[in-house]
Amino acid sequence: MNSGFREELAMIQLGATFKDNLQQLPAVDGVQRIDLVGSDGVVVASIENQPGKQGSLAVYQYLKQVFGALDAKAAEHGLAVFAEHTADARNRPGAHPNVDRLLAVAVGGDALAIEVIAV
Repeated sequence: MNSGFREELAMIQLGATFKDNLQQLPAVDGVQRIDLVGSDGVVVASIENQPGKQGSLAVYQYLKQVFGALDAKAAEHGLAVFAEHTADARNRPGAHPNVDRLLAVAVGGDALAIEVIAV
């Protein structure tokens, strides 16, 4: 991937809602799942390409394309992309596990590798 592509993705205009942001993200048609991998090589979570999880799948794929991994900077950006879901996750821990993970990394949790598994 060339750096120009990364810069282009980093420049999405964050909208007021998750729906607005989601419309700007690359499609996930060719993605089976995304694995989040700790520094020890252990998969700590997977996001499957299935109804109800495709928004999270798109966000994490986008973060991989723009940042390469899930570190604090990527997590902060991901929280902005999730928009209103971020506020809801802060008020209801556990209701949005994929947002909760970003919240944890943003405040100093361990960085994770993002592995996109193709169909």
